[in-house]
Order: sequence, then structure tokens, then C-alpha cells
Amino acid sequence: MADPGTSVSPYWELTFDADGDVDGPERDRLVAQVTERGIRDLIVFAHGWNSDRSGATALYRRFFAPLPRLAPRARIGYAGVIWPSMRFSDEPIPDFPRSVAAEEVRATPCPALDEDTRRALLETFPGRATVLDRLARLLDERPAGAEGPAEFGRLVRLLPATEGRQAVADTDEDGEPAVFTCDPVTACEQFAEALATLEPAADTAGFRLPDPWDGAKELLRQAAYYRMKRRAGTVGEHGLGPLLGRLAKTAPGVRVHLVGHSLGGRLVAFALRGLPEPVRTVKSVTLLQGAFSHYVFAARLPHAADRSGALKDAWRRVDGPLVCCHSHFDTALGTIYPLASRLAGDDRSCAGNEIAAVLGPRWGALGHDGAQAVPGTVRLDLAAALGGGLPAAGCVNVDAAAVVRRGGAPTGAHSDIVHPELARLVLAAGRIG
Repeated sequence: MADPGTSVSPYWELTFDADGDVDGPERDRLVAQVTERGIRDLIVFAHGWNSDRSGATALYRRFFAPLPRLAPRARIGYAGVIWPSMRFSDEPIPDFPRSVAAEEVRATPCPALDEDTRRALLETFPGRATVLDRLARLLDERPAGAEGPAEFGRLVRLLPATEGRQAVADTDEDGEPAVFTCDPVTACEQFAEALATLEPAADTAGFRLPDPWDGAKELLRQAAYYRMKRRAGTVGEHGLGPLLGRLAKTAPGVRVHLVGHSLGGRLVAFALRGLPEPVRTVKSVTLLQGAFSHYVFAARLPHAADRSGALKDAWRRVDGPLVCCHSHFDTALGTIYPLASRLAGDDRSCAGNEIAAVLGPRWGALGHDGAQAVPGTVRLDLAAALGGGLPAAGCVNVDAAAVVRRGGAPTGAHSDIVHPELARLVLAAGRIG
């Protein structure tokens, strides 16, 4: 059925809760109707974390719009995944935990949490209303000295509580986010320094040492981000993967093509791990600016040969290519993501002032430089990929900077994914047309 918010048909939505349980009627409708409608290729798109239902539907509408024209003879069905990803409502750019822009800090020295964001945080961290109220007051007051940021960090540590099923990390290294373990003042300073590097060219006469409060909101944002990161993996592995297995039983001739943006890329990637054996109906995966580790598919980590990525064999579950789009214009993944990952407990020296200021490849994001340490990975630019260069199977890194390039500080081009060229890439990866 066509959704009122989309311009393509047939279109279905699949709504999952935090544990990966899918809305039963929606699932049954899709499973029954793909056969009734004679669908040959089903494109399943998962949005990123900083998005609500209306934002996700708008993204699907815009991305899917060129496809009927690009493949007029194909029998395509479209499905939009809706998963509970909280949205910081003060952020105009969806799908990544956008940091506090420098102009916001200057114009509003006391960045409070608006009511919609506080409500979303309470839904994300139920039972923590008192803690969230105190965090909001601290962001308003920005007390001088180290005691305020230290209290802020202590309160942030009180937010996480286990929720249902827990997905594993991107690699099998030990550790938890340093927002719960490391010196909070240092973490806030590190975020403040990173945000400053993403400002437009600044007046050097205005130089000042980083104020921990400039990075405090990012600390809170990252606590929510890591909750959503785990949730995306849970929804993929325990929700979407088994659903695709069920679809394969009732409609074995339907070819499935997974598309994910930001943490939605993590969701569809972990769906491969939840795909029942011996299902081979997933014919392509396209990850658009994936906000998870570029080592997730690695059999061996370059810095720890005895360890591997969490999805080291998952790409073999795809009966076709796994395409990783990346762009150096994505400053959210090029600066904030590796810093947050470095503060995620992967580095055993993560304590006090010993946190390194220089970011290294160990903490890189897939959407910034593509999949790493996967032997045989093919590297292409977008023109070559669209010109017939995509291999029939295996990991492929596609430099999409030719189109994924627009966006302001500090997230850069992270959400600049709605382009006909990327829609064509999905078709090319799936051999649809």
C-alpha cells in the first residue's frame, strides 16, 4: 500500500520497539502483499538515530522518489524501517548527534535543554527525571570551576540502565563509554576542543582555553548516542533479521536490498547477523555514511590481531555486494565520532589528562573512510561505481564525496544523502533495472 507521506508505491512501514519486536499487523501486511503485488525487488531503508517518524518518512519519500523513473520496468517494493531513535529537537540536521555549534555557544551562553529534547531524553532514560532536571539546570547555570562539570559527568553516568536485549560493540574489544568511567572535566574539554576545530575561520584575537561547558552538552548527547547505537544493533539482529527470514519463507523469490543511513546502517548490518541460515535473499546492502566502526567487518584488527570486528563474517551473508559510502566532507564522522569512540573505553590509557589529543585510525567511522582491514575490498569513486565498476559480491568502498559534500559545522555533510546518484547506486548494487 502507498503511504500518504510517500510518492512511491507499493510502500510499507515496519515499526520496531527497543527490543526489536516488530508491529505484527505491519509485518503481516508486508509479508502477504509482496507476493500479491508481484514484487521482485524489495528495498528496505533504515533511518539514523537522531530522527522521529515524520523525519524518517520524509527521508524515505525524498530518497525513493527517483527510483521508479530510474528503473521503470522493475517490480520494486519499498519499505521504511521505523525504530525508536530519540531526536534532540534543537538540532536541525537529522540522523547524528549534532554537536553544539560555535554560534549557538556564543549567542546563548547558557544552552538549556528544550522541553521536547528533555521529553525525548526521559523516554530514552526512563525513571531519570530528577537527574535530567539537574543536568538541564547545570547547562543553564554553567557554574565556574571544576566541581560543576564533575557533577555533570557524575549525573550523566547515572542515566544508562540496561534495556532489554543488549547488542554487542562494533569490535570484540572490552570497554564501555568513558562518559561513564573517565574524568568528565577532561572529556568535556576534549569535546570543546573538537567543536572549536569545526568552527568557521575564527578571529585569533578571541583565542581562549576551552571551557568544559562548551562540550558538556555533547557529553550528554553521546550518552544518548551510545544507547541508540546499542539499540540499532538490537533492532537489526533481533528484529529486522528474523523478519527477513520469515519473508524468505513465504516469498522466496523476492530479492531484498538493505539501505541504512548513519546508525540505520548499523541496524541493517546487524540484521545480517540475525538472518536465519540458510537464507540468501539479501542481494545487496548499501550503507550511507555509516556511523559505526570502520573495523566492524574486519576478521583481524590491525592494532590487535587476536581480535575482530563484530560482523567479521556478516558480509558473506549478502548474495551480492556490501557497499560502504563514505565522504571526507562528513565532519561529524571525521572529528566528533572518532573522539567519542576514543573516549569509549577502547583505549586503556583513557584516564584523566592522558587522553590523547591526536585522533588515529583506530577510532574511525565507516562513513568517513569506508570499511577497513577487509582483504579484497574494492575501492571506487562514485562515477566508477555507477559506470559498471561494482563487483558482483564482496565489500566495496565508494567515495561519495562528489555528492555528499554539503553541510555546515560541525556535522558537515553527514545528512547530505538525498541524491539521484545515490539512488542509482542502490539500483546498481542490487542489479535492479
